[in-house]
Amino acid sequence: MLVPNPGKSASNKQLIGSRAPSVSGDSIELHEVTDTPEPLRRIDGHGLDLWNRTWSLGQTWISQDTDIELLQLTCEMVDEREQLRSYVLENIDAWHERRALRDLDKAIVSNLSLLGFTPTDRMRLGVSQVKAKSKLEELMERRANREDARG
Repeated sequence: MLVPNPGKSASNKQLIGSRAPSVSGDSIELHEVTDTPEPLRRIDGHGLDLWNRTWSLGQTWISQDTDIELLQLTCEMVDEREQLRSYVLENIDAWHERRALRDLDKAIVSNLSLLGFTPTDRMRLGVSQVKAKSKLEELMERRANREDARG
């Protein structure tokens, strides 16, 4: 009986540098976003907060060229969610609207996943998390700083 090879763990994939395949076989280099772009259409409140947080937290992998429309739609959904949520909280019998709120929640999570805002999706995109320095790295940095200070 043949047993298929077990899959690699997330940590092993990160160590060997797995990457998603692309059509041309080459990866596309994205330029880091330095300034938050203006929204394409009006967004308010929580949607605008998400817009600003996304551009600051995802600046190394979010593209102004290819991801801006998906982010815009997601921020508009967040604004709509806040209005729908207020309505549902005020109208306890509004079960159709409550169901629509749950569907909207799922769509928002799906879009955030597409934009790389889950650990799994960041790994799939090849975006690594910033890790704390190890004790050895800290000691080596201190030693180098002392040597530089001496001249």
